[in-house]
Amino acid sequence: MKYLPLNPEIFIQNRKRFVQKMEKNSIAIFNSNDELPTNGDALHRFKQNSDLFWLTGIEQEDTMLILFPDNPDPKYREVLVLVRPNELKEKWDGHRLRASEGKAISGIETIVWLDVIEAPLQTWIHLADNIYLNTNENDRKANWVPVRDYRYAEMMKQRYPLHNYRRSAKIMKELRGIKTALEVEVVQKAVDITENTFRRLLKFIKPGVMEYEIEAEIFHSFLSQRATGPAYGSIIASGDRARTLHYVSNDQECKDGELILMDFGAEYGGYCADLTRTVPVNGKFTRRQKTVYNACLHLHDYAKSILKPGITIVDYTDKVGEEATQVFLKIGLLKKSDVKNEDKENRAYRKYLYHGISHHLGIDVHDLGTRTEPIKAGMLFTVEPGIYIEEEKMGVRIENNIWITKNGHKDLFKNIPITAEEIEALMKK
Repeated sequence: MKYLPLNPEIFIQNRKRFVQKMEKNSIAIFNSNDELPTNGDALHRFKQNSDLFWLTGIEQEDTMLILFPDNPDPKYREVLVLVRPNELKEKWDGHRLRASEGKAISGIETIVWLDVIEAPLQTWIHLADNIYLNTNENDRKANWVPVRDYRYAEMMKQRYPLHNYRRSAKIMKELRGIKTALEVEVVQKAVDITENTFRRLLKFIKPGVMEYEIEAEIFHSFLSQRATGPAYGSIIASGDRARTLHYVSNDQECKDGELILMDFGAEYGGYCADLTRTVPVNGKFTRRQKTVYNACLHLHDYAKSILKPGITIVDYTDKVGEEATQVFLKIGLLKKSDVKNEDKENRAYRKYLYHGISHHLGIDVHDLGTRTEPIKAGMLFTVEPGIYIEEEKMGVRIENNIWITKNGHKDLFKNIPITAEEIEALMKK
């Protein structure tokens, strides 16, 4: 791993939180993700199962975690299962974790090798009444491939048909939505790396630069600061391409007089930052560009002001929509007749702001968390309103990351330039 070792207390706390939610005399089993092929004999870069990482901090393939808090033998109440180091495999693929290294990362004392886990695991399961198995219950899930979690669940039900099965994902969705202070420290590191990168870009962007050159600067800056890399595919969208929400081609020239929308964030220690800024390619906003930018910034600040414990994402989005309606009237995007005659299921403002305002953030960029229950202290959100004007070939989005506190919130991006004046001043330098 490129990043410095994390505090294992992060994962110790996370396991304690999960165990407290388990029913009595239950065992929970978590598996790593599959290694996925690209073409020929090549593999995609391995990405650990987010729930397993949240509980252990282990990024290595073929890893398991077994939690059995009522095991009669205290030694086996939490067990980390690792693939046994193999000299030949290490010659090809590199170092694999030793037991001492797994302990240091996860804070788990008992390490068992994967090739000998079946016999003791069967004994522990026979002692348990309930088995917690994990699946992907992210609401944005779009993958129908039968990945390891689902294959393992099917195998377990065939082997142990009379046990009671429980969904770990239901607990994980609740727990991972609330970030501990130790987790937020890691997110803040990803944010700081992203801030340094953005400041670097303001000195680099000019008419004639290619979008992919900006993307390359981002990647270089991230790696040089010990980030794993980008948390997601960087969006570098100049001109009219900024209206495409998930534009990742990044293959066009940035031209004089255009705005460029950049949506990128570093991944550090398994946690993600998610920043969007929109800046003038030539370093100076036109009068109209500044009007639209300031309107978007007003919506951004308004959204932050109402994102507090107690409000639901649904109500929050509705309130931002009401504010957007008034802002769009003010800057000439909507007429009063548009609002009067709007379809309540497709509000008039949606022509210019056609995505959600916030999503949960954490180990996954679109992290686990509720969208229907009231927001709670500890949740971590993006705040990212945008204004997209087809007639003017312009798109503006402004995004920060907000950690909810008991009385309000903490803006993790508070040091990153955000006003038009700040951006112009830094680009001028």
